[in-house]
Amino acid sequence: MYNNLISAIKTYRDQYASLSDEQLKQQSYQLKQIVSTGTSIDSILPQAFSLVWHAAARVLKLEAFDVQLQGAIVLHKAQIAEMKTGEGKSLVAAFAAYLNALRGLGVHIITVNDYLAQRDLLSIGQIFPFLGLSASFISSNSSFLERKKAYSADVTYLTNNELGFDYLRDHMALNANEIVQRNFHYCIIDEVDSILIDEARTPLIISAPSKASDTPYQVAWQLAQLMQVQIHYELDEKAKQIILTENGVKACEQALQVSDIYSIQTPWAHFVMNALKAKHFYLKDVHYILKDKQVVIVDEFTGRTMPGRRWADGLHQAVEAKEGLTIQEESATLASITYQNLFLLYPKLAGMTATAKTEEAEFQNIYGLRVISIPTHRPMIRKDYPDLVFQTSKSKWLAVAKECKQMWNLGRPVLVGTTSIEKSEWLASLLDREGVPYKLLNARPSLASEEASIIAQAGKKFSITIATNMAGRGTDIILGGNLKQAFIDWLKQQQTNLDLEVEWRKVVEGRSCEQWQAQYAQMKAEYDHQHHEVVRLGGLYVIGTERHESRRIDNQLRGRSGRQGDPGSSRFFISLDDDLLRIFGGVRLRQLMDFQQPLESQLFSASLDRAQKKVENYYYQMRKQLFEYDQVLNSQRQAIYNERKQILNANDVSDWSKSYLQHQWPAKLLGIQSRYLASTQVNISYDVKKMQMESIQPGLMNELERLLLLQQIDQSWSKHLREMTLLREFIAWRGYAQRDPLVEYKNEAYNLFIKMIEEVRQAYCYSLFRSQT
Repeated sequence: MYNNLISAIKTYRDQYASLSDEQLKQQSYQLKQIVSTGTSIDSILPQAFSLVWHAAARVLKLEAFDVQLQGAIVLHKAQIAEMKTGEGKSLVAAFAAYLNALRGLGVHIITVNDYLAQRDLLSIGQIFPFLGLSASFISSNSSFLERKKAYSADVTYLTNNELGFDYLRDHMALNANEIVQRNFHYCIIDEVDSILIDEARTPLIISAPSKASDTPYQVAWQLAQLMQVQIHYELDEKAKQIILTENGVKACEQALQVSDIYSIQTPWAHFVMNALKAKHFYLKDVHYILKDKQVVIVDEFTGRTMPGRRWADGLHQAVEAKEGLTIQEESATLASITYQNLFLLYPKLAGMTATAKTEEAEFQNIYGLRVISIPTHRPMIRKDYPDLVFQTSKSKWLAVAKECKQMWNLGRPVLVGTTSIEKSEWLASLLDREGVPYKLLNARPSLASEEASIIAQAGKKFSITIATNMAGRGTDIILGGNLKQAFIDWLKQQQTNLDLEVEWRKVVEGRSCEQWQAQYAQMKAEYDHQHHEVVRLGGLYVIGTERHESRRIDNQLRGRSGRQGDPGSSRFFISLDDDLLRIFGGVRLRQLMDFQQPLESQLFSASLDRAQKKVENYYYQMRKQLFEYDQVLNSQRQAIYNERKQILNANDVSDWSKSYLQHQWPAKLLGIQSRYLASTQVNISYDVKKMQMESIQPGLMNELERLLLLQQIDQSWSKHLREMTLLREFIAWRGYAQRDPLVEYKNEAYNLFIKMIEEVRQAYCYSLFRSQT
């Protein structure tokens, strides 16, 4: 793959081998100069990649393999590089980032958490200053000035969350100096499947407290407890939706003493359905935990808690009512965007992950991204055994505990993946009973803080690690344990004011003090011995305890084992009680299961694969539908944001005022037949107001107009977002007989948007002439 390009890269690599560090930097400056004249960066790819190759070799002691160069070329071509765990994706991203950063327009490298963003900047990110470019990172703790500086860097490492919220905040700014981002140029998304697929349905929302009463939530919860499935409502477990029956609607209207629970003025259906969702679909220690009398969301894909995040549209309040907690004020949405539309703002987008091929059609159809599989540097020798199927959940968990004990007796490390806090703690209790030591990693705050160090040492001999979902994704599990992590932990005990990454490099290169070199040598010998022992035992054994709805998530768990040609194995232990089989498997799978002992069946595994494909397609269709609906709101968002941007950056905003005034007071309203006279009358009124303001302070009128315009747009947009949410829900509930709901949504959304524009104009004109200063 790309043999000619790779040959050209190697040719320049050999030519540059004799250059000094300073001469390499000069070559980089020359490339930047060439690009500034309009030369395509495609034409200098071999030179640029060879410079990065040498920078990595000299600064990081890493020599990129051909497969990594292939992955980097894929990223530069705005595609997705599917590369297995442990193949060095962080270094791959640096090649494409450097080349595209030469244009001086900024490159964003997106990671899934702050830890990875900072880690990659402090390690791989050293390549950029070595070659004369700037690099920075943004975390949740970054200040306004730090963010502004970081976005101005040539390469910026940050999370998808920080990028999205900064984008929304920038489009709520009342002053151009409050904006931190510059125009989007090129973006590389690490773990692209997690962000663009798993989180596609979750919008980013900036909100403010509203003054809604908490009574409806409490009343709705009391009502939900009395309502019965099949009589008052039906459950759609696949879509996690509630369908009220005719009896249910009548019972609600009678209990609430209202004539129509679907009324937009008093939307009781909204409160009741949220209460029923909280009752059936949002479970404690699965979807959320209780901490300090607060409902804290657990991310269903990563197993991590999400402090500060709240479910939107009253769902969070419904869960608070269910748990008997104080109901916090409902939030009014000020701004929102989905990751789908956020990342489509980039003119050039690329991504990398270990698991993308199963979602190739979705990446292509929604994002225009092809998925290219990159071969591994060393052959994959991991053994993936057929599923072991049990009749009941209890027999499955007992078998998992027994398997863990057998492996522990041998000394072989085991990583067990579970789907919830509750299940991880159930397995932990079984291992306690068996006397097997383990490390537990789930969303409990007391455990989550140790995530990186626990996962880093999950490959040590005798290690049994229980983790929810993809905890520790992005951290390699090294057979025998992670020497770097262990040595850094030791350094922390010696001194607290050290730059740990710098000290680690010094000791590896033999440039540290005698005591630390001796400690490193001792630890290295111990870890090398452990590595050989674990290899002899068969490597890391990954146990899955439930098939996920997506094959991709299962493959991610399996992929924790067998990195870089290491030995390893994986097996899933599943039961007929598991959600996938219960909800999507149907009767056919159960008919295959006439047995008393656990079954290892290729036929059954194939049936499970078909069930997963069915689920994947189901959720793809949901995300596709979401995208189609969201495009309606997105077109409106872009219209509003473009208008805001023009107002924010304009030297003189009087044209907006005059335009709004003309629309607000047409000729007929003024009792004047001539449009010309009406226009003249409006202009005179405006000029009088301007003279008043300018007499107080020169330029005051212009700044007052700008402020009032932006405030009225923001207030009306927030109200519009709420109406669009209700419109979407009510259209789904009502159903349009023989009519396309999407078409109806577009028509009504357009009418709401026109109404909002008129409200902006009216409120602005009123505010302008009412203002005294």
